[in-house]
Amino acid sequence: MRLHRLTLTAFGPFGDTQTVDFDDLSTAGLFLLHGPTGAGKTSVLDAVCYALYGSVPGARQGGGQGTALRSDHAAPATRTEVTLDLSVAGRRLEITRRPPWERPKKRGTGTTLDKAQTWLREYDATARAWKDLSRSHQEIGEEVTQLLGMSREQFCQVVLLPQGDFARFLRADAEARGKLLGRLFDTRRFADVEKRLAERRRTTETQVRDGDAELLADAHRMQQAAGDAMELPELAPGEPGLAEAVLGAAAVARSTAREQLTVAACTLTAAESAQAAAGRALDDVRELARLQRRFTEAREQAARLEQGAEAYREAQALMERARKAEAVAPALDLRESSEAEHRRAAAAEARARALLPETFADAGAAGLAAAARRAAEELGGLDSARRAERRLAELLDERAGLDRQERADADLLQEAEAWLDDWEETRTALQTRVDTAQQAAALAEQLAERREPAQQRLRAARLRDQLAQDTDRAVDRVRTAQDETLRAKQHWLDLKEQRLNGIAAELAAHLTDGAPCAVCGATEHPDPARKVAGHVDREAEEHALTGYQRAGEQRAEAERRLADVRQALAAATAEAGDTPTGQLTEDVAELEERYAQARSAAAGLHAAQERLRQAGQEHERRLAARQETAVRTASRVGHRERLDRERVALEEELDRARGSLDSVAARAAQLERRTALLTDAADTARVAQDTAQRLKDADARLADAAFRAGFETPQAAAAALLDNAAHRELQRRLDAWQHEDAAVRAVLAEADTAAAAREPQADLESARRAADEADRRLRDAASAHDAAGRRCAALDRLSARATASVRRLAPLREEYDRVARMAGLAAGTSADNERRMRLESYVLAARLEQVAAAATVRLRRMSSGRYTLVHSDDRTGRGRSGLGLHVVDAWTGRERDTATLSGGETFFASLALALGLADVVTDEAGGVRLDTLFIDEGFGSLDDQTLDEVLDVLDSLRERDRSVGIVSHVADLRRRIHAQLEVVKGRSGSTLRQRGTD
Repeated sequence: MRLHRLTLTAFGPFGDTQTVDFDDLSTAGLFLLHGPTGAGKTSVLDAVCYALYGSVPGARQGGGQGTALRSDHAAPATRTEVTLDLSVAGRRLEITRRPPWERPKKRGTGTTLDKAQTWLREYDATARAWKDLSRSHQEIGEEVTQLLGMSREQFCQVVLLPQGDFARFLRADAEARGKLLGRLFDTRRFADVEKRLAERRRTTETQVRDGDAELLADAHRMQQAAGDAMELPELAPGEPGLAEAVLGAAAVARSTAREQLTVAACTLTAAESAQAAAGRALDDVRELARLQRRFTEAREQAARLEQGAEAYREAQALMERARKAEAVAPALDLRESSEAEHRRAAAAEARARALLPETFADAGAAGLAAAARRAAEELGGLDSARRAERRLAELLDERAGLDRQERADADLLQEAEAWLDDWEETRTALQTRVDTAQQAAALAEQLAERREPAQQRLRAARLRDQLAQDTDRAVDRVRTAQDETLRAKQHWLDLKEQRLNGIAAELAAHLTDGAPCAVCGATEHPDPARKVAGHVDREAEEHALTGYQRAGEQRAEAERRLADVRQALAAATAEAGDTPTGQLTEDVAELEERYAQARSAAAGLHAAQERLRQAGQEHERRLAARQETAVRTASRVGHRERLDRERVALEEELDRARGSLDSVAARAAQLERRTALLTDAADTARVAQDTAQRLKDADARLADAAFRAGFETPQAAAAALLDNAAHRELQRRLDAWQHEDAAVRAVLAEADTAAAAREPQADLESARRAADEADRRLRDAASAHDAAGRRCAALDRLSARATASVRRLAPLREEYDRVARMAGLAAGTSADNERRMRLESYVLAARLEQVAAAATVRLRRMSSGRYTLVHSDDRTGRGRSGLGLHVVDAWTGRERDTATLSGGETFFASLALALGLADVVTDEAGGVRLDTLFIDEGFGSLDDQTLDEVLDVLDSLRERDRSVGIVSHVADLRRRIHAQLEVVKGRSGSTLRQRGTD
């Protein structure tokens, strides 16, 4: 980069236009910029920086975005302007900048603010003319930054070398050096790498913790399934070794559960064998009891037959007596009719009594009537039992409702588990939608900020086009007005000339005899001039003059309007640039379309956030539902137990109330029927008593007839009288007795029955109890075996899930370890980072080492080989490591801190450091050659010899056509350096003078 010419107008202390010819100053290679304190030496450098970057270094910029740059010495109508002519990257450019300007209003009082303006032109060597490139502040700034390869801060440190800053840099600590180097070399990307690694570490750590939390949840479930056979590790999510500890504990729990399953299987096998043996023993005892019962029944039957032997003999005798009873037949017929009547009454009574329980078999009519009254009273006392029966039905319905609730809760729990299993995927999808909408909203905000400037520029372009047309019309009007003015002027001059030609006649018209002539003074007027035809008088001339003045005013008004239109056109052109209106219209339309699309995409942000919030609420509701289901399940257990106890009490009460019947209603119906039956039985019993009396009378008459027939009693005669059926029945009984007696003798003769009879009495109840106990033990063993199997299956399932979770987390855990290790190294907190250097500090240390090496080349020349700058990566106190800077004194051979240098030594050391930094930053910026450098102050602290050496070093910078400007007010430098740019301070502002350049 080489500076050619700088033009300043109303800038800083310079009230009018000043020009610096850098080509002329650079001829000598080394030139001096000097002047009194406050004259404006630094303002010249500020103007160069402002022309390139649109701002000046540091606090000199002020708070008005350039309004503070205006000179207080400038005339109100003079606008501040800086124009810089330079060559960079093989191109000849001219940059003109005008800061915002508060100018006086053209009409009225007060001021108005004109916007900042910028022009960029390039010299076309072929056409030998300048061509416009851009009028956009942003485009010009980007173009300059790209060509120079440096930011404003870097330019101010590299081209405008401020020695005071580098003196402070030499004495500064590592933190201050790091801040300066970070601005110069733009190491924000390395700081961003540190931040990105830290963010990735936090993200992966959160994911690992979430995975470990799920793993611990599975471990707790395994512990619940295993009971006391599993101990959980005392580790928190994210701690190392958690996965191995959980898998190890799970393996121990599975081994223990399988051992318990093996023991339960052996116990079940033993119980099955014992149950089979008890069953066989029960069958044997049952068979023995059957045989013993058969023998006993046979013995009892033999005893009954023995007891019935007399009846058998009596039956034989009865058969003989039946033949004697035939003489008593008439009396028997009478008795028989009475007996038939009595039998009907007795049959009715029997039928009525047959419907009664056996307890009423011997009850008389009075007893039956009393029993009927008692049954009616008992029927009235069943109301409480009916209420208990209704409560039992309600209780059974309630118990069925609990069962339905349990099934519903099971379905609800299954649905909640299925939903919660898909929660992460659902949440990620919804979060992605929210993030996309937020990005669209951010883009919409960015585009919204660009809309108004773009639309303003489009409006300015349309106004520019309109004003261009207005300008053409205004030019035409000005030309017309000028023509009209010329014609009016010519007409006035013609009339004036005609009037002057006839002025004698006009004067003669006012002559009177005796009055002196206004021209010659004569009092006699012998031949006054006469007015000719077409004479122009004063009124006609004045009328023509008025027309000429009116035309002049109209021309001035047209020219003023043309100036206004041109000024408005210039303002609109400055705001809109040279871009065609059609292109701007297309750009605005495209921007509006992108903005509408972004707004449309961002419109779904609220809905996406609402969906995410609703999903989160649904997630909480599902979790709460699962927990409530567990609580309800536990509550139902207690409720079911209470219902069972109440049911048992009600069933006992109802069992007492309904007796052997199924319901209280059946018991009531039974009592109603019993009351009716008892009443009917009482009535038939009284009828039977009456017929019995009549039968007694018939028996008396029969007794007399029987006595005469040889029977001792009438009953004997009646009994002895047999009909054919009775005869056959009696014969059947005799035959049956004989047959039964033969069968009993056969059973008693059986060998196995007799052998069983000789055995001890079979204890069937003990055998049954033993079989029941074996069945109970078998059920317990089967239940224990099933529980052990379920435990093993649950542990296997949960272990497989935990193993899969560990495998799934393994890449993430490895990534977390890798990212954490890299983040620790980059942040300087890792034990592997021995010097505790951050990544940005490491890069800056490398740059500082390059700067120290480049600075040492010039420092050795300035110090006559005494001093050498070296980089130190030792850590000082709690500051950064790697940013230390020491100086090696060749006279003593010792290395010491740069803060121990004297004032003059500090100056040339800082100068060498600044030059070295300029070389490094230039290389960093892409190798842009810097042909013009400025060095500001510090030379007054040097002795003559050191000053000569420093100037020799600076003079060496002229190699390859490089120029160096020294900014100083040291008087000795004016003697040593011939090419000078002097800043002269005055009451009306400063001025610039170039000397020694011819």
